[in-house]
Amino acid sequence: MLLPAGAATAAVKVAATHPLIGDLLRQVGGGRVAVVDLLKPGGDAHHFEPTASDLRELRGAAAVFASGKHLESYLDKLGDSLGAGVGIVEVGRTIPSLKLEPGSEVFLCCPSHAKGGIDPHWWHSAENMARAARVVGDELARLDPPGAADYKAGATATAKKMLGLKSWAQQRLAGIPRGDRKLVTAHAAFGYLAREYGFKFIPILGLAREEDFSPAYIAEAVKTIRSQKIRAVFPEDQANPKIISEIIRETGVRLGQPLIADGTSPGAGSTFEGMFRHNIETVVAGLAP
Repeated sequence: MLLPAGAATAAVKVAATHPLIGDLLRQVGGGRVAVVDLLKPGGDAHHFEPTASDLRELRGAAAVFASGKHLESYLDKLGDSLGAGVGIVEVGRTIPSLKLEPGSEVFLCCPSHAKGGIDPHWWHSAENMARAARVVGDELARLDPPGAADYKAGATATAKKMLGLKSWAQQRLAGIPRGDRKLVTAHAAFGYLAREYGFKFIPILGLAREEDFSPAYIAEAVKTIRSQKIRAVFPEDQANPKIISEIIRETGVRLGQPLIADGTSPGAGSTFEGMFRHNIETVVAGLAP
């Protein structure tokens, strides 16, 4: 359990289902909040479920803050396990969603998985994180009314920081020609980032990590990379590189450094700023002339 400095005197205890949400709570709430991280850095956001030990850590929590958009499939079950009056706040609920539709900018996604699906990785957008800071600030003020002014100030400062990171990213990416703004990754985790900075997004393996990709599927991916004149393909920090390696071998395209897809990498990769700066610098290194 990770708690901020001064947690013993914190006004309110809350829980986060994702490291990036915990990071946001700490930035907005400062010393007034004690944060319990359910999913620890290094965990798998797509397959995690709270254990009995995790539930014990939730005792005394006023609310659980979740990423939302169906990232946490266990939320209904968790809600049944919480005490009376302990609510679940889906931080991403009011943030506009990207839908995965066959024929959209998402190219190679298993149609049965993608049709009508929502991309849950909304926190790859700095602007979305600015919106989320305000959501968190409002919810913390509701839970702890005496701290309302502090939470409003924390949310304003955090949102300003996020928008500053957006401006920084725009400057760093400015040197990549429009024709080369094609972000090719393994999974469909970077749609919000691609939209924010004018990239065509091509996730070779869709959203899932366990799909059975046939030789015909891989051949189609190879064909597309060649026809689109892709400059680089980016693997991900917690994904199996086998299929990406095969495609690289077939096309001879440049292999970029791994991107942080799920915001759960140990160290700086489990904070938004750490993840975001790493990913932007990685894209620049792979695609800039």
